Amino acid sequence: MRLTAAVTHEEPWYVVRCLEVEVASQGETVEEALQNLREALGLYFEDQPLPEHLETPIIAPVDIPA
Repeated sequence: MRLTAAVTHEEPWYVVRCLEVEVASQGETVEEALQNLREALGLYFEDQPLPEHLETPIIAPVDIPA
């Protein structure tokens, strides 16, 4: 199953959030954060059924006045 992760750098961590389910993790590098998210998702889905179908979220910038 392919899910979507959003990665932000919140010094000193990289924070990753899964956009399809409410699961997040962090790590010292992007790769470590993504690996930690994979583990967290594995634990999450131990108690939750795998969705039959997930629609990929639309990622779009939003401009606001400065």
